[in-house]
Amino acid sequence: MTRINEDLAGLLTERRSDAHRDLDLWDTRDIVAAMNDLDIGVIEAVRARTDEITAAIEVIVESLRAGGRLIYAGAGSAGRLGVLDAAECGPTFSVEPGRVLAVVAGGADAVARAVEAAEDDYDAGCDAISMLETGPDDVVVGISASGRTPYVLGAIETARARGASTVGIANNEDSQLSSLAQVGIDIVTGPELLAGSTRLKAGTAQKLVLNMLSTISMIRLGRTYGNLMIDVRVSNDKLRARAAAIISEITGASTDDAVTALDAAGGQAKTAVVMVAAGLDADAAAALLLAHDGHLRSALEDSQP
Repeated sequence: MTRINEDLAGLLTERRSDAHRDLDLWDTRDIVAAMNDLDIGVIEAVRARTDEITAAIEVIVESLRAGGRLIYAGAGSAGRLGVLDAAECGPTFSVEPGRVLAVVAGGADAVARAVEAAEDDYDAGCDAISMLETGPDDVVVGISASGRTPYVLGAIETARARGASTVGIANNEDSQLSSLAQVGIDIVTGPELLAGSTRLKAGTAQKLVLNMLSTISMIRLGRTYGNLMIDVRVSNDKLRARAAAIISEITGASTDDAVTALDAAGGQAKTAVVMVAAGLDADAAAALLLAHDGHLRSALEDSQP
């Protein structure tokens, strides 16, 4: 079991910003400007880890392509960001249930309310990963601003022991989390406006990285066409209209024809595009896509005479 360093004083994310010591005396506009200025620096901190983020995406793509799962593990705000990213993969990319998921210290109750003590439970992190029967085809991404959260370290160590690939996202240089993970991403965001409130800059950096991990992985897996959300799940009127617009954009079909094809394809925009572009029925279009592992571009190229 990893020894947990209880000394927070040395962590950059916990330090007090000298420039903001009398923050409570500032007027509102100046505080707004200060927060905005600090957030600008987050972009560069993320950019500095481009190589590590790229490596993490390659690991995730390999796991998902092998039929495995992307599993986020975090506590508090970091854990909730993992839940958010996992939840969005379904409607955005039609990811099958259970392929992208998140575990959070304190369980489901911790998503809507703070259960802060749960992050100290190393064994609970171990159990969460074990209960998912995590294996070699899976990738577990641990998220922790400090890089030393016991729940997250337990999740990562258990994932490694079970043969899964691992990624660590932290906000301190040379973090314990990154040293444990196959790919470590230490985004050094520095002291917060409010000392130790890592839902601020650190949380923003985590969200930016998670956006990249899931979105770019799905692009690499053929879940988009160019920069169009071709795999959008048609689950309400807005998304139905969006899917029809995408079909029209790719094929040049009228809105009415796009909607007709979408309905015939059972709401699958990708299938509808092949139907319109190649003159196929829904079953034949779906079979062509399957033969190309769901990559619309290659399926369309194959359908041309």
